Amino acid sequence: MNLNADFDSPVIVHSDQLEWQASPMKGVDRRMLDRIGGEVARATTIVRYAPGSAFSAHTHTGGEEFIVLEGVFQDEHGDFPAGTYVRNPPTTSHTPSSAEGCTIFVKLWQFDMEDRTQFRKDMADELVAPVDGVATAILHKDDREVVSYSHIDAEATLTSQAQGGIEVLVIDGSITTGDDTLRKNDWLRLPEGETLSAVGGPEGAKLWIKTGHLPFAKAPQA
Repeated sequence: MNLNADFDSPVIVHSDQLEWQASPMKGVDRRMLDRIGGEVARATTIVRYAPGSAFSAHTHTGGEEFIVLEGVFQDEHGDFPAGTYVRNPPTTSHTPSSAEGCTIFVKLWQFDMEDRTQFRKDMADELVAPVDGVATAILHKDDREVVSYSHIDAEATLTSQAQGGIEVLVIDGSITTGDDTLRKNDWLRLPEGETLSAVGGPEGAKLWIKTGHLPFAKAPQA
């Protein structure tokens, strides 16, 4: 499957308008945002675990990063409440589940294959003092990408001219960018060379942002 696989074109997905699609595991459904491949894929997805559901044990051959959007995600490493950012690099493994149910935003097969740095962070705890109505936390930075989390006040503007493409998930609130309004769970990807200018809506916004990574986008290796 190729879905939103042209990384030279901008794309916006209003994910709450998508139907949930069943995964191979009962009680685990997903909304696909971009994808190259079948069940083993370079993928960006919103995944919903029903209460009491679980996924089988697996190894992250190409790495996994995720944000817990709602509820509590669980595995043998602990409980991960809403607002947690997790990086599970290549070679890590786990058995995910959720007793109460949860929703996560997850990216697969998008790591440097030599990366072995595993961590979890409470995103809000990482925020620094706001500047002109925008508070930002750098969650991860390497030679390929920068991952950040931002709070934008109402009518404040966040601008990025980062090289290598820009990707945004609206975690809460809303933003206006150009002629488009993005609300909770909406997703935006801009190709290399484009500028992001996001204005906070009436309630402000909470954003997850990744930059620099699109030149490395490719299908997973068997």
